[in-house]
Amino acid sequence: MKRFMRWLAYAAGLLVVLLGAAAGFVYSASNSKANQLYDVPLQHVTVTNDSATVARGQHMTIAIGKCVECHGDDLGGTVMIDDPGLGVAVAPNITSGGRLAEYSDDELVRVIRHGVKRDGRSAFIMPSDDYQYFTDADVGAVVAYLRSVPAVTRDLGVSKLRPVGRTLVATNLLPAYSAARVDHTRPSVPTMTEDSSLAYGEYLANVGGCTGCHGPNLSGGPIPGMPPEAPPASNLTPTGIAKYSDAQVEAILRTGKRPDGSELKKEMPWRFTAMMTPLEMQATLRYLRSVPAKEFGAR
Repeated sequence: MKRFMRWLAYAAGLLVVLLGAAAGFVYSASNSKANQLYDVPLQHVTVTNDSATVARGQHMTIAIGKCVECHGDDLGGTVMIDDPGLGVAVAPNITSGGRLAEYSDDELVRVIRHGVKRDGRSAFIMPSDDYQYFTDADVGAVVAYLRSVPAVTRDLGVSKLRPVGRTLVATNLLPAYSAARVDHTRPSVPTMTEDSSLAYGEYLANVGGCTGCHGPNLSGGPIPGMPPEAPPASNLTPTGIAKYSDAQVEAILRTGKRPDGSELKKEMPWRFTAMMTPLEMQATLRYLRSVPAKEFGAR
């Protein structure tokens, strides 16, 4: 009995050591990802403040980029997640009353397209892997619009990971740091013609986050980094949307309801896709019809 108790004590001690080592690894690995520095040179983009450019920037910020979905309708910031296990995810105040005032135009371009902040570290849960496709003209228009938004003084603090979140980040199950997902060598495109072409439809699908949620081939399935209970993204390839006409797909994207009256999941940002212009909708639908047909979830 004494020998058994002795071995039990040894086993308990070893378990404590192993748990401590695991906790140390998780803490170190998650900190390493958070503090990784990215050497991405500033790229100069011309920013003009004429009314047409600001209007274009407003449209790209809200209807296409959907920045207000995280940062709030006034862009003054929101607490996106506050979970006792995962942590706190704060979308910061990006008006002149918040973080915007700290950044030059070129630094804003870098954090939008590359997810790299002024200190060289990665932004937290920022869809720069989508925004890296913004043309110079459009990202410049976004910056011009942000500069025009009324100042908001709201301060919600900073994002922080808790044990479960740290574990998911350390094991690469939560892609929280956007700069790690961006191709920083990708050359920028000066501008694109706004028409109903496949090329423009692909551009809108990329910067608009369609590929970010529905996958690079748009076949849908579980969204990386989302909780297990989160609804999967739908299949947007011809396999998934063949039963709908273009008019029906457009109605779904503008109303949030399918032809049978059922509503889309709240995670689908239809209130922003509803703001797309007829030309943008036509280009996007043409692109969706053109991609290779895939079975659901074949990412």
